[in-house]
Amino acid sequence: MSDENFLTTEEVLDYLQVNLRTVYRLIKAGKIPAVRVGRQWRFRKRDIDAWLESSRPGLGGPGSIMGDDGAGGERPRILVVDDEQAVRDLLSKTLTMADYDVDAADDGPSALDKMRAVEYDLLITDLKMPGMDGLSVIREARKLAPDLRVIIITGYSTEASAIEAINLGVSGYLTKPFRLPRILAAAARALGEPVPTADGAA
Repeated sequence: MSDENFLTTEEVLDYLQVNLRTVYRLIKAGKIPAVRVGRQWRFRKRDIDAWLESSRPGLGGPGSIMGDDGAGGERPRILVVDDEQAVRDLLSKTLTMADYDVDAADDGPSALDKMRAVEYDLLITDLKMPGMDGLSVIREARKLAPDLRVIIITGYSTEASAIEAINLGVSGYLTKPFRLPRILAAAARALGEPVPTADGAA
């Protein structure tokens, strides 16, 4: 294969003006052919151009790829619950940039109100919060949505809370401080998506 006919993942991100997660969704949906070379993907430029040409009438060109059904379905909805505004804002911004639809709540009751109004794919909740703690939020959330996937983030991990989290069937348990790539990887795993790796991962 000639390098001039194939694009790396980074080149595709720049060419399509989309993020890494959207490229993974396009691969998974079979929209753009990709060849695995070691731990990296390679894309035939003529295949990318052909896909862009065929998708333009429905998508309006590459500028509307993100979030469109043509890229593999609606974006997953995530609810972030944390009483610390800095943590809420950081997680919300990071997950939004990774092409998720994100809402945030500063306490358990507010989170449950949102869950009664909106169907979420993933709940990310702090464990220790004033009033209603994270485990209580999870128990109540499961009454509303039994199959809801959950990730716990906490700076106060104990063996008892970890055991209860396992019993509640959470998909991830992260202790603060955590690196942002860890939360993105945990979210991808919880949602059954490809986990970003070395080729373009954060």
